[in-house]
Amino acid sequence: MPVTLDGLGHTWPTGTELFRGVDRTLDDGTVTAVVGPSGSGKSTLLAILAGMLRPSQGAVRRPEGSRPFWVFQNPHGVAKRRVLDHVATPFLARGAHRRSADAAALEVLERFWLAHRAQARFAELSGGEAQRLMLARGLATRPDLMLVDEPTAQLDRATAHEVNCAITALAESGTVVVVATHDEDTRAACTSVLDLGQYR
Repeated sequence: MPVTLDGLGHTWPTGTELFRGVDRTLDDGTVTAVVGPSGSGKSTLLAILAGMLRPSQGAVRRPEGSRPFWVFQNPHGVAKRRVLDHVATPFLARGAHRRSADAAALEVLERFWLAHRAQARFAELSGGEAQRLMLARGLATRPDLMLVDEPTAQLDRATAHEVNCAITALAESGTVVVVATHDEDTRAACTSVLDLGQYR
């Protein structure tokens, strides 16, 4: 279901205004890059979309009971847990049997070029693999809204390219995806752009 930003703005109690008057509808199956100079409020906007922060102006309208999922800048996984287990867990949580959960997890891993690493431990992954795993796990949770914060900020260019390809693949999921980024290649991998620098 679409997520609507209606006159959205935020000003800190100190009086520092980040952005104002943001009107945008984020449709299913779109990946929106949130860009702008440092301090323009990219991460703040993600926090507002996640429901963790109340905006000082306007509102975010999303379906009741919607489930956001946040992929943080630094991948957080369980060091000794297998790649497969990280993605199978959401299926198990929804009541799937282990065999069907593993099969479903492998299908998701295949979409992110990680099926061959299914038996590897999280601690054995490269930075790009770990970030792609977090995207895969996010997709497996079936969120209505996926928020991705600076996914390539800590990666070299070749590894960042792998992650950007995975971000492009997210558009096929039918989920609303929002990516905060400074990276021009990440911006190009998304289907639309929201430049907060234009809302100050």
